[in-house]
This record gives sequence, structure tokens and C-alpha cells, in this order.
Amino acid sequence: MRMRLALAEKGIEYESKEENLQQKSPLLLKSNPIHTKIPTLIHNGKPICESLVILQYIDETWNDRSPLLPTDPFERAQARFQADYIDKNVYNTMWRILWKGAEDEKQL
Repeated sequence: MRMRLALAEKGIEYESKEENLQQKSPLLLKSNPIHTKIPTLIHNGKPICESLVILQYIDETWNDRSPLLPTDPFERAQARFQADYIDKNVYNTMWRILWKGAEDEKQL
């Protein structure tokens, strides 16, 4: 989700491929052999893995377009703090709710 938002903010066109996490594709296994997780960005044939690393890569690669973080170091630190808070509290809670809902549906 973050990667898609960053690419949209920068105005970068991309091709998205959905992944069945129960049966991971050969492309994912080849691109991210250590963790075999998504998201994985493939740019110029080279894989970049892990969401926050991908965001930094996008921001540095297309640095001539809308910066993702403020230029002021304090404001950048505040933005990172807020993103970390969302990751640890909001995002994880949302996934637990969604996974629990999916497990409840399976039991029906």
C-alpha cells in the first residue's frame, strides 16, 4: 500500500502483480529469496525488498519529483515518528482484525 501511494505521489507508472501468498510465484521467490515477502519492487531488473527500503529507494531514484519527506530534519523526524506509530499501532491492529475476520469466515 505504501509503495503504491509513493509511486502515485511521484507520478510513476508501474505494473502491479498480485501474489498468492500460499503459493508464491517463482518471480517472488527469485526476487526476494531471503524473506519471500511482499512488497518487492523490481526496477530495471533489480529487486528492492522491504516496504521502508522501497520507499527510500523511490524517493532517492525519482528525487526530481515530489519529495516524500520534508527537507527540514526535525520535520522529517516527526514524519518518520508518525509513520512508525501508524505501523506499530494502526496498521498491525487493522491486519489482526482482517485476519480474524477471514478466520471466522472459514469456520462458518
